[in-house]
Amino acid sequence: MDLQVTVFLLFVLFTAGHSLSCYKCLGMTGSCADQTVETCLTGSSKCMSMTTMTQSGGITAKSKVKTCAPDCINGYMSFSTGKTSLACCNTDKCNAEDAPDPSHDPNGKTCYSCDGQSCSNIMSCSGSETHCIKATVSSGGQSVVVKGCASQSICDATTASIPDVGTFSCCEGNLCNGAKSVTQSFLFLGCSLLSFMLLH
Repeated sequence: MDLQVTVFLLFVLFTAGHSLSCYKCLGMTGSCADQTVETCLTGSSKCMSMTTMTQSGGITAKSKVKTCAPDCINGYMSFSTGKTSLACCNTDKCNAEDAPDPSHDPNGKTCYSCDGQSCSNIMSCSGSETHCIKATVSSGGQSVVVKGCASQSICDATTASIPDVGTFSCCEGNLCNGAKSVTQSFLFLGCSLLSFMLLH
């Protein structure tokens, strides 16, 4: 009996003292060449890598983020102003590779998206984005609706995985996410995701 207790205590000591380590970078110019290693805080059980491509005025910009995260989703999302890919893992320094660039190859799926004035714009989904999404996001005390395309894995996630999201729904038919007008867009969801991942 004493041997079992001793073995159990040794196991607890060796496993409880281990903290996850992940690569960290904020590559706003599209590179994570200067990534460093961080020890994750208690509560962070995943390493995350995110690649975002935004379009504005005919200019495309790429950014990359790597960090620890309490929760994380593998998958792809597209909105009228940008595309994001997320890659997650749960072992030490497993996010050495960048999240892949989001696909630009249309897959035949179409969904409504928002452009800051209206949510009646129609966009083509790409790659594995087989669903249309609609989410309500809180930002600065304001409720904002965002719409676009997403992969099945994003739709399978609970809203608890994404901060400041009030409602979140997915559907499979073309243009199934409605065309109700709103006054904001993807940037609020992107900022919400980014702040969540950087602050946790």
